[in-house]
Amino acid sequence: MVRFAQLSFAVAAALAAATYAPAVFAQVPPPAVTARSWALVDATSNQVLVSGNANERVEPASLTKLMTAYLVFEALHTKKISMDQVVTPSLAVRRVRNDESRMFIEAEKPVTVHDLVYGMIVQSGNDAAIALAELVGGTETHFVDMMNAEAAKLGMKNTHYADVNGMPDPQHYTTAADLATLSAHLIRDYPEYYAIFAVKEFTYNKIKQPNRNRLLWLDPTVDGLKTGHTQAAGYCLIASAKRALPGVPDASRRLVSVVMGEQKEHERVQDSMKMLNYGYSAYDAVRLVKANQVVQTPRVYKGAANSVPVGVKSDQYITLPRGMGDKVKQQVTLNAPLIAPIADGQQLGTVQMVADGKALAQFPIVALKAVPQAGIGGRVWDSLMLMFSKK
Repeated sequence: MVRFAQLSFAVAAALAAATYAPAVFAQVPPPAVTARSWALVDATSNQVLVSGNANERVEPASLTKLMTAYLVFEALHTKKISMDQVVTPSLAVRRVRNDESRMFIEAEKPVTVHDLVYGMIVQSGNDAAIALAELVGGTETHFVDMMNAEAAKLGMKNTHYADVNGMPDPQHYTTAADLATLSAHLIRDYPEYYAIFAVKEFTYNKIKQPNRNRLLWLDPTVDGLKTGHTQAAGYCLIASAKRALPGVPDASRRLVSVVMGEQKEHERVQDSMKMLNYGYSAYDAVRLVKANQVVQTPRVYKGAANSVPVGVKSDQYITLPRGMGDKVKQQVTLNAPLIAPIADGQQLGTVQMVADGKALAQFPIVALKAVPQAGIGGRVWDSLMLMFSKK
């Protein structure tokens, strides 16, 4: 059993513009798990809630395919490839014909990108991962280089890939913390493809295979993400759930749990379920500011309007131990003076959230609409106003 450690909220700062102070301990400790390393992340507020040995190097096994999928989704999003595109797999797919995880494509027999994507995600097909890597990267080797470059870009500092599907290799490693980062990015960056992870079964070549993520059947709020297993890596699972946010009818909250190195398959299921339920029961997500909500309307100089509404362009959340939400207060700091022209979305200051005298979070506030520059008369008058206000 691993000991748990409370991580800084700033671990996930690369995922958002907001920054977070060190975590506040929940009154209830996290449940005991048998995983070698683990992490529980609130993907809505981009905060790591609790973890154990989260920065310990581990083998990712088939969780590798999350990065393969991330780059394939990017290629689909940018229209470099398309779902209905037909691919002719190379002889390289024969290399995995004895693997337990494959979708049973055949070398030099055409298959659509759609089937390859579903085969890789739902059936965890190593052969599908190779075919997609060759399509997007030209060669597997170049695609692996792309994976490592993307890992560095996403801030996965303790990750290195040696292949596209997770076969054991001394140079193929990651951490629970890095996998949590990748998972949150995948969910946020490519929502149009994320739904594939919730598909329970897929049939190709008249062979039906179930999704190995048993939580899809056990918890209706779970809609992803991926399992992994090799003898060296143990049983691994990244699970994600989305549940309604109490008291906020138009909002929901997403948690991601990562468990690595379980001894038995059922343990990764049980521990993932325990961690998700703990996160929803011991912590509350608080919506600090709603998208396009006016926080203040400060004075603007030299503008066609005398003021500008400021706020945020997307909902801002913070996750706190249950019952602490009512203590959070808002402190706004604006750049001064504000001088036109001001662009829509231009940062004009910051909002700091404080509870019991402790700063919990800080995020930028922006102009919610543009303020063009005033005419010559207005600019001269406001210049005089500014000059006298400084005396």
